[in-house]
This record gives sequence, structure tokens and C-alpha cells, in this order.
Amino acid sequence: MKSRDEKREEMFAYFVGNLTSDNPSLRWGAAHSLGRMNDSRAIEPLIALLDDEDWRVRFKAVWALGRLGDVRILPFLRRLSRDESETVRDSVAQAKDEILRRESMKKR
Repeated sequence: MKSRDEKREEMFAYFVGNLTSDNPSLRWGAAHSLGRMNDSRAIEPLIALLDDEDWRVRFKAVWALGRLGDVRILPFLRRLSRDESETVRDSVAQAKDEILRRESMKKR
């Protein structure tokens, strides 16, 4: 029987693998799941999705990165503040706010 950590590692690997799927729905779902897992190892793979051709995938990658809350993500998000999709642009603003809020909480 697999431990909880082993199952989590398998899930993480599965979702990271789906980030490069030809199917945008799988990429979207993988980004969503990685954001919910709250594992900082997902930052680099999610950053790669910020250039995805599908705005829904870019939106979910921004959402997931915002949940991870790492200030190192901010320069990558700035580029998307001029995205063609209003939904992506709104998500960038929310992600930036969340990251900065978390950062200010750490300093207290």
C-alpha cells in the first residue's frame, strides 16, 4: 500500500505531465490541480504555461501561480498584464494582489 506522500508524488508527476498535453482541457485541469496542491515545485512548469496559445490555460496558470504566492513570479505576471484576454488580465491583477498580500503577512 502506498503512503500518502507517495500518492501525492504520483499525482504531482501526473499533473506536471499533463501541462504539456495537446489537449488544452488537460493543461487547464493540470494547472488548476497544481495550484490546489500548493507545491512550490509547480512554479517553473506553470510559468511555461504563461505562453500557452489558449487563453483559458494562461488564465488558469496565472490563477495557480497566484495561489502559490511566490514573489519571484511577479516579473512573469507583468508581461501578461497586457494579454489579449481581459480574463487573463483580470486574473493577473488578482494574482499580484494575492502574492503581495501574502508577502506583507510574512513581514508582520
